[in-house]
Amino acid sequence: MNTLKQFSIPFTGLKIGKHQFDFDIDNSFFDAFEYSLVKKGSLEARVELDKQETMLILQFHITGTIVLDCDKCLAEFNSPVEINERQIVKFAEDELESDDLEIISLSKKESEIEISGLIYEFITVAVPYIKICEENGDGETKCDQEMIVRLESLAVGTKEEQQDDEDPRWAALKKLK
Repeated sequence: MNTLKQFSIPFTGLKIGKHQFDFDIDNSFFDAFEYSLVKKGSLEARVELDKQETMLILQFHITGTIVLDCDKCLAEFNSPVEINERQIVKFAEDELESDDLEIISLSKKESEIEISGLIYEFITVAVPYIKICEENGDGETKCDQEMIVRLESLAVGTKEEQQDDEDPRWAALKKLK
């Protein structure tokens, strides 16, 4: 988890106002998270921290590319990502549970905020549900037609097989019509 140590923002010494932090996200970032949907990527996260008396407002702008596996042809492809999110951090005497996902509660004793989990969540949510080279890729990647033809030939229940494997009893019943 040493690779994630750099994604910590110490806010106690900062003056009230806006401050900007830049983070580079590479493969080692995704390796730190077990069972990650994304294994490879090259992104840049720009975080604007607006420090106020009783809270922090974090504006995230994440851009770059992640490497995904195509659900159609199984090839890897680069998918562009652009994320804009906001996170509010409030200070409380004790840990308060909030129903609002946009608000995080921190103890007044805390001196820094760990944002690697937030960045990871934002990137993971940006991954499309159905990942296809031609639709979600960078525009240069096309599905591997050779692989698609091979997968279709190995598919169970193709139309030709269904016609050949038709039960003779059904054929006899169809004659009754």
